[in-house]
Amino acid sequence: MMPGGTEWIIILLAVVLLFGGKKIPELMKGIGKGIRDFTDAKNSLNDEIEEGMKPNSSKQPATSVKEQV
Repeated sequence: MMPGGTEWIIILLAVVLLFGGKKIPELMKGIGKGIRDFTDAKNSLNDEIEEGMKPNSSKQPATSVKEQV
């Protein structure tokens, strides 16, 4: 259940009281950097997975058992 308007005001007031007005920009900057780092890591992992799923055209096709004998 998402908080309504009154609940958001109470939450914001509590944050201001806990951290003070001067610390909030630093806190938001740290949260933003954390989200950016997480997104970069997620994108990097997705790229690696997609690259691993692509067929590797540089490899020669496998020979059948009959051709080896």
